[in-house]
Amino acid sequence: MSTYLTAQSLTLSYTSSALFKALNLTVNRGNKIGLIGHNGCGKSSLLKVLDGQYEPSEGHIAKSKQCLISYVEQHIPCELQTKTILDTLAETLTEDDDWRAKLLLSELGFSETDWQLSVNKCSGGQQMRLLLARAIINEPDLLLLDEPSNHLDLPSLMWLEQFLSQWRGAFVLVSHDQTLLDSVTDTTWIMRDQSLHHFALPCSQARDALKEKDEQDKARHLSEQKEIDRIEKSAKRLALWGKVYDNEDLARKAKTMLSRKERLEQEQTELSEGAPWYLKLQGEALPANRLVEISPFAVKPAQSRSTLFDMAEMRIKSGDRIAILGSNGCGKSTLLNFLHRLYLGKQAEETSPLESSKCPVTFHDRCRLGYYDQSLEQLDDHDTLADALSQFASISDEQSKRALISAGFSYIRHGQKVLSLSGGERARLLFVGLTLARYHLLFLDEPTNHLDMEGKEELVETLNEFEGATILVSHDRSLVEQSCNRFWLIQNGQLTEYLTAEEVYLNITKQPDCLATNPLPTVETSLPDSNQPQSREEHLLSREEQQLSGEEQLLSGEEQLLERLIELESFLEDDRQRKPKHQKPNLQKQWQEEIDHISRQL
Repeated sequence: MSTYLTAQSLTLSYTSSALFKALNLTVNRGNKIGLIGHNGCGKSSLLKVLDGQYEPSEGHIAKSKQCLISYVEQHIPCELQTKTILDTLAETLTEDDDWRAKLLLSELGFSETDWQLSVNKCSGGQQMRLLLARAIINEPDLLLLDEPSNHLDLPSLMWLEQFLSQWRGAFVLVSHDQTLLDSVTDTTWIMRDQSLHHFALPCSQARDALKEKDEQDKARHLSEQKEIDRIEKSAKRLALWGKVYDNEDLARKAKTMLSRKERLEQEQTELSEGAPWYLKLQGEALPANRLVEISPFAVKPAQSRSTLFDMAEMRIKSGDRIAILGSNGCGKSTLLNFLHRLYLGKQAEETSPLESSKCPVTFHDRCRLGYYDQSLEQLDDHDTLADALSQFASISDEQSKRALISAGFSYIRHGQKVLSLSGGERARLLFVGLTLARYHLLFLDEPTNHLDMEGKEELVETLNEFEGATILVSHDRSLVEQSCNRFWLIQNGQLTEYLTAEEVYLNITKQPDCLATNPLPTVETSLPDSNQPQSREEHLLSREEQQLSGEEQLLSGEEQLLERLIELESFLEDDRQRKPKHQKPNLQKQWQEEIDHISRQL
């Protein structure tokens, strides 16, 4: 097995306190490593140390001369924003190799008309693919990827998952997306308490293994503490007897026992500090048949006459947890914002934002609505932390103090301005405010943007316990699958409800322009004995052979039909098991027609 790099005793300090210290790690050929940990623990900094962008405060890194490393940053560098897509990629090559840039762009789903598009006008998915293209164009052995899944829509996420699954080189991937990590990694590094824990397991299994280790450490720590307490108690008793009876031997034994106690304390099993805050959302169920009733209408951006999609007739009641899914720009956030403006207009007895006099949305008279906007603009920058909470609910100073402390804000910070908070801290403060208000209905627009993996899990748990209703816009598949019971997909200018997240994914991948169905580049990693440049003909021939090899691994058409038949029969059976009022006759009819069609083909 070829070793690409090793690091020993790596320490990085920006202040007197180290971000991480004494880390040891090795990356070998073929390793698919996921790097996870709390926000701010040093994951991105570690990648930059491995890439050579940062110098470690202590320790050293040894890299193989034959290993080419490429770093994939979180954002497009400022100096590239005004360049075209083609120029951004071609600048990494010689003029004679420009054809390689065009070939790779085509394989990554960029059309020829996209090549001259300015980078600053690209979508999040396009920018991510461009960053990947810049990293893989020279066929590296090792990729260092810093949260490439951030702000991607669902089709782009599915494309990224497929790309990394087919990547033949090694990589270290920083991400908070557990679904992605489980799909593409076989090794996990968990950064916590300034240390790095290594597991030869994918993300979910590694986290379970760490939890098991924590439980064992707690039990060991408790046992050790009992022994320390016993020795201390005995030492104090001997010291007292030595003093009362003027016995030097007893006093000497007491000192020996105290020395042993101090040694045991120094060697005692260390426990993790854990998270300083646990996300919690509390609400109230409104005893009514509906919280919101929506009639069909056209959803348009503010100050525009163009229609994004047609809204279907819907009813929302307490207990509903609705996920709105679709590509970036399809109108998900626009819908939430529009419904929120309608609610505010109703509260202020203003007219509907629609041109027509009849409002298509009816809120229950007693419905209290809360809104988590991904821009976090509900918080006034000039408010103190305590004042910010008072905007959500009438609470005493003591209640405000307790709420802020429970959210990880020490008392000394309560007079601090909101303006000084980081994105993660602003999100934390907003969640506390939403909880204090105890709303009947919550709109959550991309609530995971500032959450780490533990925060996402807490959000899943608290949404499942939330007594009111929620409408959630998110591309996080784990959150959607575990917390939602209704699924709205915006696609081709229509909003359609589905029974399961799997049906949504299936409809997304069926789209002809979906990135997840596009052929992916199969980039060979550079080898020590194959550094000679290829001609265009040799390069294309090599790709043909790779594609043929890939096709041999695909399931036969008959097997694919059988898989689809089983899936459809499962959908149909599950829906028929529901109560009649919850069944979807139209979907049942579509499924049955497709089942009959596949049966005839087989």
